[in-house]
This record gives sequence, C-alpha cells and structure tokens, in this order.
Amino acid sequence: MLAPDPALIEEGFLRASGPGGQNVNKLETAVQLRWHAAQDALPEDVLKRLAALAGRRMTKQGVLVITAQRHRTRERNREEAMARLLALLAEAAAPPPPPRRPTRPGRAARERRLEGKAARAATKKLRGRINPES
Repeated sequence: MLAPDPALIEEGFLRASGPGGQNVNKLETAVQLRWHAAQDALPEDVLKRLAALAGRRMTKQGVLVITAQRHRTRERNREEAMARLLALLAEAAAPPPPPRRPTRPGRAARERRLEGKAARAATKKLRGRINPES
C-alpha cells in the first residue's frame, strides 16, 4: 500500500462550523491537511486516478486539500483528515477493473423469452369478454 511522505504534508487549523458549543467561536478545531501529491514519488497512473477521485479538492499544482471539522476536538479532526487521505490514496492505488465486454443472449435464452411472452399473451387473451353466441 502507498503511504504519503510526512514531509510533504502540511497541517493548518481554522475555526470550524458545527458542534463545539461556546468553543466554536474561540478555538480553531477544524483541520486542513495539504499534501503535495505531485512532489511525492507516486506512479503516474496512480496520480491521475487520485486527481480524478479528488476532483476540486486537488489544485492545479497537485496539492490535495482535505478539511475535517466534524468533531469537537482538534485531535479527532486530525485523525479523520489523515484517515480520509489514506482512504483516498488506497482507492487511487487500486487498479481499475477491466472494461466490460458486452455480450449477446444465446439462442436458448431468446427462445425462453419468447415462450414466456407467448404464455403471458395467452393468459391476457383469456381475460376478454365472453361471447354469448358461441
């Protein structure tokens, strides 16, 4: 599994919205993790998949920005941000699945489908009005 170089990770702290009571206006509990992914020794294909997965969280310079502010404490937000970074990196490191090759139904499957349609049509045909003359 790939791991980010700790020297390329910067942590910043800012005031968070959400839970925190009175502390939400006084303490900087939200964590902003900035990882310089373009400078890290990542394979080119992993870097492309990471950029696609990150979307707007990756800058044009190749810096991945993750902000965590769900918890009340700085430590738990720091753990969550790091866990999200590792999960994103693990997802990008996994090779993409092979492309799906479209298949066509076989002759027996087509016949079964047509037999089912004929049986259903016969059932519906019996629901018609009864002709009193016959």
